[in-house]
Amino acid sequence: MADFGHELWFGAFLTPDAAGHHRIVRQAVLADEIGLDIIGIQDHPYLPAFLDTWTLLSTLAGRTERVRLFPDVVNLPLRPPAVLARAAASLDILSGGRVELGLGSGAFWDGIAAMGGPRHSPGEAVDALEEAIAVLRALWTPGDEGVRLDGRHYRLEGARPGPFPPHPIGLWLGAYKRRMLELTGRLGDGWVPSSGYAAPGELGAMSAILDAAAERAGRDPAGIRRVYNIEGRFSGVAGKGFLDGPPALWAEQLTGLALRHGMSVFVLAVDDDRDLKVFAEEVAPAVREAVSRERARGPREDADGPIELAKATPARAVLDEATRPRLPKRDIAALPARQQANGRRLVLIHDHLRRELTQIRDALEQVAAGRSDAAALRSMINELTLRQNYWTLGTFCASYCRLLTTHHTIEDEHMFPMLAAAQESLAPVVARLEQEHEVIAGVLTELDAALVAMIEDPDRLDAVRDRVDLLSDVLLSHLRYEEEELVEPIARLNLDI
Repeated sequence: MADFGHELWFGAFLTPDAAGHHRIVRQAVLADEIGLDIIGIQDHPYLPAFLDTWTLLSTLAGRTERVRLFPDVVNLPLRPPAVLARAAASLDILSGGRVELGLGSGAFWDGIAAMGGPRHSPGEAVDALEEAIAVLRALWTPGDEGVRLDGRHYRLEGARPGPFPPHPIGLWLGAYKRRMLELTGRLGDGWVPSSGYAAPGELGAMSAILDAAAERAGRDPAGIRRVYNIEGRFSGVAGKGFLDGPPALWAEQLTGLALRHGMSVFVLAVDDDRDLKVFAEEVAPAVREAVSRERARGPREDADGPIELAKATPARAVLDEATRPRLPKRDIAALPARQQANGRRLVLIHDHLRRELTQIRDALEQVAAGRSDAAALRSMINELTLRQNYWTLGTFCASYCRLLTTHHTIEDEHMFPMLAAAQESLAPVVARLEQEHEVIAGVLTELDAALVAMIEDPDRLDAVRDRVDLLSDVLLSHLRYEEEELVEPIARLNLDI
């Protein structure tokens, strides 16, 4: 699990449509009244149909009492950071410490250039954002002397710090690609992806890059808030996509993101009062309750400490073998042939799971080969054939996941208790294997989410490949460990598995 223990916040992402300004204010007041925690406003100064984000945030601060406010995210090329530092601190003072600051490196460069802003390359945009962070923090740090910074994009030549925000304003960075994720890990207080650009199945790999950068910088990744902009549809029947169905489905999916990826702020893009109320009054309480229940259980430990996932590469992980309980080994060959065969039945069951996993990998590569051969101007028939390949792979994986879950359930409820009762020293091994089943269940959930995202967008095949690779690492390691520790005891104790 990657739950960092942050307080969960739920919020509304309101569109700053100038023609709907009465609705925006009304919904912000409603969000404040029904207990939502935060309101995010996108910042696109070059769009004439939009209200100015900072002016709108100031108005909303005056009409609300407790809800937090943040630009989601500031278009930095059109917001000079020295002026932005004064504005954010001023609004934090006037609102009683309710402001956070989302920052973006810039996008839609034609619009920015039309407003007289710079047209940065991707590398220049990241460098400019890093300099802006230094400017913001310098002007929020009390001191008697003027601040001097000599950057390529931003300079301070004796500017005096102040005013000072009454609470530490978080700098939350909108980031998707490696350099921005690494910058967030090194310097950010928060990370703000959006589900439209980073599907749930892609968060793990992005988080790994961010976390690794934080650790290299000597920072604890747990100190970085994970803020997820989301969109979905409430309905009575579960659909095939993310957040498509009844509130209970939403709660289940968001709980999984909180516990597995550390997401702790969920900001819903919403323009309907009813959806706003359902999110605040049904989804948010259910997620809080589920996460609180899991946190109350605490880390589940064996004799050698908590179960962990040890990172092998930024996007992959394997179970930490060093913490697994081990028992002295006996030679199974000394047992009668009938008992040996009884113990090795476990290996036969596992071999079936290994063969099925191989078939999933083969199917995955066949789909990948079909995609790489597809020409840009494929006919609609070929596109439908390709989509059918994805659906077939998804069905295959789903069947395998059900099979694996059933196998683990049988072990948890039948074989493991029998072993622990027959030989007391096996109890730590059994406990560890049960914990590893939970880890594998989490990987299966991530694989399922990646498959759903791939069906909607075939270009996300790589995320499925990452999850299948992770499942292979974890599952094969788990099966090997289980066989090493249990085949001989099953045979010697002559247990019927």
